[in-house]
Amino acid sequence: MKDIQLKNGIKLIYKEAFSDITSFCIGFNGGALEEDGFPLGTAHAVEHMVFKETKNRSEGEINKLCDEIFGFQNAMTNYPYVIYYGTTLSEDFNKGLELFSDIVLNPTFPEKGFSEEINVILEELKEWKDDLYQYCEDELLYNAFNERRIKNLIIGTEESIKSITLEDLKTFYKKYYRPDNMVISVVTSLKFELVKDIVENYFKDFKIGEKTFNLEDSNCEKNASIKLYENNKVGVFQKLREEINGAKIQYCYPIHSLNEEDMKMLKLFNFYFGEGTSSILYDIIRTKNGLAYEISSDIKEERGIKLFTITLGTSKDKVEKAIKLINESIEDIKNNNNFFTKEKIQSASKSIKLKKALRIEKSIQLAKDLTCYELMYNSYKKVYDEVENLSSIDGEKINTLINRVLNFPSIQIIK
Repeated sequence: MKDIQLKNGIKLIYKEAFSDITSFCIGFNGGALEEDGFPLGTAHAVEHMVFKETKNRSEGEINKLCDEIFGFQNAMTNYPYVIYYGTTLSEDFNKGLELFSDIVLNPTFPEKGFSEEINVILEELKEWKDDLYQYCEDELLYNAFNERRIKNLIIGTEESIKSITLEDLKTFYKKYYRPDNMVISVVTSLKFELVKDIVENYFKDFKIGEKTFNLEDSNCEKNASIKLYENNKVGVFQKLREEINGAKIQYCYPIHSLNEEDMKMLKLFNFYFGEGTSSILYDIIRTKNGLAYEISSDIKEERGIKLFTITLGTSKDKVEKAIKLINESIEDIKNNNNFFTKEKIQSASKSIKLKKALRIEKSIQLAKDLTCYELMYNSYKKVYDEVENLSSIDGEKINTLINRVLNFPSIQIIK
C-alpha cells in the first residue's frame, strides 16, 4: 500500500490487487454532520444534484457513460462523509475517473430539473419510512437525543427538503467539496505511478479557491453550535403504526467515550453476545423461547454516531417478554467474571479477522473503507489495525468495559 498527498491537498491511497478490475472511491468530509446553517438534507441533495449536469456533459450523457464504463457505480451520503465510487475494467480506469472527476469538480447545479430532483428525494423519504427496522432506528435516535444531528434523518424531513434552495447547494458545495477535504482510494493491479499520473491529470487543477473560512474550525467536532455527541435520554419509547401486525424493538447505548482498545474489547464481547446463530441473544430469544425470527447486536463506529445497538422483530404480544429476557441476558453476562476465557478470546479473534478479510476481499468495499476511514479517523490503516492484537486482550477488562457501557439504554418499540 502507498499513500501520498497531492500538491493541492488531496490524499491519494493506493492498494495493489491482482485482478482485471479497478475500484475507486472519491470522498469528502461533507456529510450531514456539516449542515450547521443549512436545511437538513442539504448534503444529500448536493450528492443528487452533481449528477444532473456538468460543464462538459448533460445528465443523459452522464447516465449513458456510467452504464458503458462501470460494472458498478454509486454515491452515498452518510452523517460523517459523502462518497462517489465505482468499479471498472482496469483498462477503463482512466475513463471512469475522468467521468467522476467531471461530476464532482464541474457540477453546474442547473435550475432545470432541480424541482424534479427534490421530488425524487421526497419519494426516497417515503420509501425510507417503509423499512420498519430503519423506521424503528430513526424513531429511536429522534427520541434518545436532544441536539445531535443523528436525531434527524440524513435525507432530512419533508419540511426541510422542500426548503432547500439551489443557493444552499452551491454554498455547501463550495464549502466542503475542496481538495484539502478530499480522499481518493484506488484498489487495482495497475502500477502506482500510472494511477498517480491519472489522478493528478484530472485533479491537479482542483484549487481551494478563495479561503472564506477555516476548514478545521468548520468541522462539527470543533463547532460548538453542533452537538456531535451527548448522553442519551434513558427510557422506553413506543409508537403505534396501524398497518403492521408485529413489533420492532431497538436498544441503543452511547459508546462515544470509548478509546481504540475499548472498541476492540467491545468487538470481542459483541461476537459472543449478538453476532450469528450461536450468540447469547439468538440462543435465548429465538432458539429457547421462539420470540423472534432474527435478533442481533451491532457496533456503529462512525464519527458522529458511535452507538452499541440491539435489534429484533417479534409479535406485539411478546414485546414485554423479549425486553425482559434481553435485560436479563445483559445482566447475566455483566455478572459473569469468568465468561471471557483466553480460549474464547482467541476463537473470537480468529472469526473477527476472517470476517474482516472477507469484507475487504471485495475491491469496491476496500476502496470505500480506505476512503471512509481516512475521512473519519485520519487513518486508513485502521481498516487493518482494528482487528490486530485482539487475542492478547484480557478477559477481565472486557467484563469491566461492558459493566461500564451497558447501562441505562434508550429503547424504541414500534408496534
